[in-house]
This record gives sequence, structure tokens and C-alpha cells, in this order.
Amino acid sequence: MKSVELKAYPRTHVQRAEVKKLRTSGRVPATIYGRQAKPQNLEVNSIEITNLLHHSVSENLLVDLSIENDARAKRLALVQEIQHHPLSGKVLHVDFHEVAENEKVTVHVPVETVGEPEGVKTGGGTLEHVLHKLRVRCLPKDLPEQITVDVSALEIGKSLHIGDIKAPEGVEILGDKHISVVAVAAPRAEEEVAVTAEAKAAGDVEMTKEKKEDGAEGAAPAKGDAKAGDKKAEAKPEAKAAAKK
Repeated sequence: MKSVELKAYPRTHVQRAEVKKLRTSGRVPATIYGRQAKPQNLEVNSIEITNLLHHSVSENLLVDLSIENDARAKRLALVQEIQHHPLSGKVLHVDFHEVAENEKVTVHVPVETVGEPEGVKTGGGTLEHVLHKLRVRCLPKDLPEQITVDVSALEIGKSLHIGDIKAPEGVEILGDKHISVVAVAAPRAEEEVAVTAEAKAAGDVEMTKEKKEDGAEGAAPAKGDAKAGDKKAEAKPEAKAAAKK
């Protein structure tokens, strides 16, 4: 990844009200930290940092920071984290991680898919992104803005795992090699039909069972009632004899 130049200024305003005024004036509060120096509060121009992000594929930026009145002319740093306003999307704060040119860094890189999966094109399946970012380790100069994955050959029920993805030169992809990154799922309509059929079959079995139980319960009382009727019929002559006496 090619580094881009960015001007920064030391920041003394740290209180909440002061930081709010700083943003109103067109500056964004920032912080730089790393192994070579203690953390330092900075501020950068809001328009400049917004333009850098706008023209970048991702928020993984490698910058040459030139800090006003700093002993070093430039400091190589990665944009580690960016805080955005939840409604307007404006940049609220930036964290820079200072790195060395010969020091490997570990960052999360977005995954970009190319091609139309065979399972989507011919089978009506759906491409699902299981992982939107991959964790990689490399030198700053080798850091990719994104990792491109060709999904053209994916059929329904198939997926690409971390171990299937070829890393760019000088880059190591970290993580369990068996974890899925992208997959092609079956059409939703077929899934719903299968679920409905299973539910219907289960309902038929339950209804049949209930009918059998109802029949069994209905038969017993009928038999008992018949016996009771027979006893009553047999008792009638005796009652007549007793009446005559």
C-alpha cells in the first residue's frame, strides 16, 4: 500500500467542550501511539481526512504524518480507528498507529467478491458473506486495501474457506483455515416449501393419533353402557315378582 501525506498539529484541547469547539472550527481530534514514542494528542484538517477516506477503497490508510514542530519530519502511521457521527457520518476522531517500515503489522482487510456464482446464476441461490473482513499480517508496504475473492465456480451448498483464499504476495491471512468466508445458500422458496412439508407431515401424524385415541375412548363407554343396560333388563322380572307378592 502506498502511503499518503497528511498534515497534523499538536492538540492541547482535551476537555469535551473544547473538543466540540475544535470540530466546529473544521478540525478533527486525533491521537497517535506506537512503540517508538508516547501517545500524543493531535488534530487534523476535517476536509483533508474526509477526502483521504473518500478516495480510499477502505479505511485502511497508510499515512506519512508531518506534525507541526515535531522533531521528526515525518512519521509513518496506519489509520487504526475512525469514529463517525451516527447520523451525519462526519469524522469525529481518528486513531493513528505509528509503525516502522520493517515492522509487520496485523490489520483487518475487507473482502471483495468478483464474478457471479454458478449456484446463483443457474440455481437461483443466494451469495452470503460470512466474513466481511479478514485479519492479515504483513509489512506496511505490502498491506492490501482489500482482498478479492473469485466466487464464479461456487454452486449451491458450497463455500470458500479462509484456507481456500490465496493471499497477495508478502501477506499472511490469519485465522482458522476451515472458517467459511462466502457461501451460496439454496433458494429461500425451496427452504420454505421443505419446512412447510415437514410441518404438515408432523401435523398429519398428530391428528391420526388423536383420532385413534378418541375412538378408543369412545368404544369403552359404549361397551360399559351395553352391560349396564343388560343388567337393568335382567332386573325388571325380579321387580315384577316382588310387586306381586
